[in-house]
Amino acid sequence: MNKSDTIVELAKAMSLAQGEMGGAHKGANNPFFKSKYADLGAVIEAVKEPFSKNGLSYVQFPIEDNGRVGVETILMHSSGEWMSNKFTVQLTKQDAQGAGSAITYCRRYGLQAVAGIPSEDDDGNAASPAASKQKANKSNPDLDLIADAIKRGDKDFYAQNWSGIIAQQWGNLTPQQTEILNKG
Repeated sequence: MNKSDTIVELAKAMSLAQGEMGGAHKGANNPFFKSKYADLGAVIEAVKEPFSKNGLSYVQFPIEDNGRVGVETILMHSSGEWMSNKFTVQLTKQDAQGAGSAITYCRRYGLQAVAGIPSEDDDGNAASPAASKQKANKSNPDLDLIADAIKRGDKDFYAQNWSGIIAQQWGNLTPQQTEILNKG
């Protein structure tokens, strides 16, 4: 991840925007897994107004890195502060259509990650063991994801994406989540 020298104003704006954002609507069909998922349009719709109201914007640039294709997502604040990260995947189909699909996939996941949008993604779940699913916290389903990231030792993920949620939701944590976060 890259960022401007300070991200104080960006962090404040993200906290406000995340408080306004809901989840991305799972309206697209995945015929392979016979399920629904939140497509890129749904993710953009979920962030568009909360970002705009709080001086936030983003751009995504297609990138290639040693045969992997993806995007660099840059989150910007009206103060000039910014954060960016790259997300690439290995192409399964080595042509323009395969690259386009991979870029769209990375745009969706890159934007969801930077915005902290909750969306249980059926096609992503198919790649994960069912035993890894935990019962979501009733007040905010993202809190279990935060605790899992800290359990894995992924403090950067927590710090970059979820600190605003924790600040807003501290009183809604279970005792186990509070203990995990205090250790982090």
